[in-house]
Amino acid sequence: MEKTYNGWTNYATWRVNLEIFDGLDPREMDWHKMDDYDLGQVLADYAEELIEIDVKHGLALDYARAFLQDVNWREIAKHMIEAYAEEEAA
Repeated sequence: MEKTYNGWTNYATWRVNLEIFDGLDPREMDWHKMDDYDLGQVLADYAEELIEIDVKHGLALDYARAFLQDVNWREIAKHMIEAYAEEEAA
């Protein structure tokens, strides 16, 4: 059985990319020079920080963190790197 979602590894990866990173210019955060591994780590930290701004403690924070555990951060990073490269080539 196929477990991908809209071309992404899973629903969590698709949703986080769509809601948090879609349209974000990596140059604004000085992320455009990173490789996919390092960028993936930075993206995970960034998403965690965003959640902690809105939710300080409790069950909602626990669920949000659990949801983030399913995200394929390197996939989002690779997508961001490829989109940036295409934009630069154009």
